Amino acid sequence: MTITCGIDWAEAHHDVALVDSDGRLIAKQRIADDLAGWHVLQQLLTAHGDCAEQPIPVAIETSRGLLVACLRASGRMIYAINPLAVARYRERHTVARSKSDHADAMTLANILRVDRHVHRPLPTDSDLVQAIAVLARAQQDAVWSRHQVVNQLRSLLREYFPAALDLFHVKNIGLDSREARAVLAAAPTPAAAAKLTLGRLQALLRRAGRQRNIEVWADRIHAAFRAPQLRQLPVVEEAFGHQATALLSQLDAACRAVDALAEATKDAFRKHPDAEIITSFPGLADVTGARVLAEMGDDRSRFADAKSLKAYSGAAPITRASGRSRTVHHRKVKNQRLAAVGYVWAFASLRTAGPRNHYDRRRALGDRHSSALRHTFNRMLGCLYHCLQNRQRYSDGVAFASAQLAAAS
Repeated sequence: MTITCGIDWAEAHHDVALVDSDGRLIAKQRIADDLAGWHVLQQLLTAHGDCAEQPIPVAIETSRGLLVACLRASGRMIYAINPLAVARYRERHTVARSKSDHADAMTLANILRVDRHVHRPLPTDSDLVQAIAVLARAQQDAVWSRHQVVNQLRSLLREYFPAALDLFHVKNIGLDSREARAVLAAAPTPAAAAKLTLGRLQALLRRAGRQRNIEVWADRIHAAFRAPQLRQLPVVEEAFGHQATALLSQLDAACRAVDALAEATKDAFRKHPDAEIITSFPGLADVTGARVLAEMGDDRSRFADAKSLKAYSGAAPITRASGRSRTVHHRKVKNQRLAAVGYVWAFASLRTAGPRNHYDRRRALGDRHSSALRHTFNRMLGCLYHCLQNRQRYSDGVAFASAQLAAAS
């Protein structure tokens, strides 16, 4: 008799349901989200035939958390079912839109009983890849948080101190740079900025870590701060200054978090055997390579072919056909993190001849910049899949050999 298990996950407790091959409920239990609850779940599974040779598969609505980690460590097949898919399956049994935790647990168990073959289990990634995924995602979240604080600071400065925006709106010197943070922390208002001397500005730039063109930058900042400009009322300007100081404190913390997580990500990524192959690709360094590896994993059986990986990342288009209508769109349901690093990867790879020629060819066919980059990412991702499967480094001449021969002819 085939038994399947469904777990409706919640913060404080989880509802467990076991069904047999005919869909009959044979056991149910509510367990706590702690060690005692884990022991109860183990006893429940063992009492219904769970063993090392034939563990009972489990369906759950999340792929993260301590419960999922313990289930994965037990060596069983874990299926993370999208909550939207669970809602659609729920409507197969009732149209009254009734909902309960126990019913959702039964629905999850029945999903495995009926359609297990169309759902993918969680990949059996190595411990190192799981650690890299934690660090890479945390670093990416920290970068996004830093951008959010920078946008808030930019909007605030536009209200009362636009000269600072123009001053630090140059290449490689933005509001999140060390120079900008040091100067604005010392002079958060136009009144305080106008009092800064050249010597004080040079000292701030040196303390921020700048080593070249210190005098030139100090003169430029000094002239910009003393130039006539529109001003808020003194009391209002002082209030804006306090708000800017608070945002600068948040920005400093965000920048330190980004740098610290980037170093930890690099150290973990360099220990993985796939790091040498991944970084051989143009446009991929340690941090971006770690993000790609974190989302792909090192379970070689996770994706049946390169097309599956491309669809997972959103690089492959999706076709919608009905009658005489046939349209092709880019995918919206995808791994957003892999798609985000794919855009950066494709853009950075344009310095190499193969990706650049592919991008230019797509642009000549009428693609927009983002669409051409997505096509380039699609091509590079297929090459990465091939290289990882065959344990070989990237070669521009091999990856784009057909395109180069066509261009030469």
